Amino acid sequence: MIPFNKPFLTGKETAYIEQAVSSGMISGNGMFTKQCQHFFETKYHIKKALLTTSCTDALEMCAILLNIKEGDEVIIPSYTFVSTANAFVLRGAKIVFADSKSEHPNIDETKIEALITPKTKAIVVVHYAGFACEMDTIMAIAKKHSLFVVEDAAQAIESYYKGKALGSIGHLATFSFHETKNIISGEGGLLAINDEQFIERSEIIWEKGTNRSAFFRGEINKYGWVDIGSSFLPSEIIAAFLWAQLETIDDIQAKRKLIWNQYASQLQPLEDKGFIKLPKHPEYSTNNAHMFYVLCRNYDERTQLISFLIAKEIKAVFHYLSLHKSVFYHSKHDGRMLPMTDSYADRLLRLPLFYELDLKDVSYIANQIKAFYEH
Repeated sequence: MIPFNKPFLTGKETAYIEQAVSSGMISGNGMFTKQCQHFFETKYHIKKALLTTSCTDALEMCAILLNIKEGDEVIIPSYTFVSTANAFVLRGAKIVFADSKSEHPNIDETKIEALITPKTKAIVVVHYAGFACEMDTIMAIAKKHSLFVVEDAAQAIESYYKGKALGSIGHLATFSFHETKNIISGEGGLLAINDEQFIERSEIIWEKGTNRSAFFRGEINKYGWVDIGSSFLPSEIIAAFLWAQLETIDDIQAKRKLIWNQYASQLQPLEDKGFIKLPKHPEYSTNNAHMFYVLCRNYDERTQLISFLIAKEIKAVFHYLSLHKSVFYHSKHDGRMLPMTDSYADRLLRLPLFYELDLKDVSYIANQIKAFYEH
C-alpha cells in the first residue's frame, strides 16, 4: 500500500535529542527552542516566535491574547480543522462561519464584511494547502472595523503572499509541525506575534501565567503568577527534533515541489476533459507543495475513486467536513447556506505526498486515476 503520508527523518533528529538530554535541560526553552524561534523570526520576518506543543495550543494562546470572552464573535472559515474554531469556543466566543471561494477552499474575502457586527472581535483566516488568502483585502477590512486578524498557517510554512511570508502578516499567526506537515516534530506548533503589543503578555501566557522568561533574562529578581496561562511551552526534545527538520527545509521543499509538479503535469489531461479540477494557486501566492488534491465532480464519484485506489494499493483521503454542519455546532450556526464549503467537503480528495514518495509511484498513482476515469 502506498500510504497517504510517511514522516520523513533527516537523520539528525536522534543526535540532537541526545544532545538536548546531555545538556541537562529538556523541559523546554533551551538552546534548540531558541534556535527554532530565531529561525522563524529571521527567515520569515516575524517579530516574536514562540514554540508550542501544538498548533492547537498556539491558537488557544491567540484567543487568550485577544481577550476573547463570552458574547464575542469570531469569523472563521467553515472549511477548516476543528482546532481553528475550538480555540475561540473555549473562551466563550460565538463562531460566525464564512464560506470558501469558488476557485479555492480559502475563505471568501468578499463575504467577510457582511458578517461583521458590533460583537465581532477577530477574523481567523486559514491558508489552505499552503495557498495564501487575499491578505491585503482582509487586513484592510480588519483595520476599517478595528478587528484583529489571526493567520492559521498550519499548512503554510515556506509559502508567501506578494513576497511576504504567510504567518508574518496578521496580528497573530500559528504554525503546525504535526507529522502530516512539510516540517515535523511529531506534534508541535509555533505562535507568531507580529503586533508588538502582544509580545510581553505572550511570554507570560506561554509560561503558565508567570513572568518566568523575564526572570531568566535577568529583567526581574523573582517571578510569580501574574496572568492566566497554561503549559504551552514544549519540551526541548520536541525542539531538537524540529531543528533537524528546519536545517533541511530547502531539500524537503524541493522534493515536495517535484512531486506536486509531476502530479499536476500528469493529471492535467483529466482536467482538460472535465473529469476533475486541479488545485490552482492564485497569482499573489506561492506554492509550498503541502498538499496535492483533486476535485471530483460529486460525492459519489469521490467515494468510488477512493475505493478504486485502495484496490490498487493507494491510500487517498478526503479532508474536512463542514464545521457549520457538525454535530457540535450546527444548532449554534445561524442557518446560512455555505455552498462552496459543502462542495469541497463532498468533492475534495487528497493524494499521497511525502518526501520519500518515489516519482515512479507518483506516476503510478496518476495513471490509476486516469484508468478510473477511462472506465
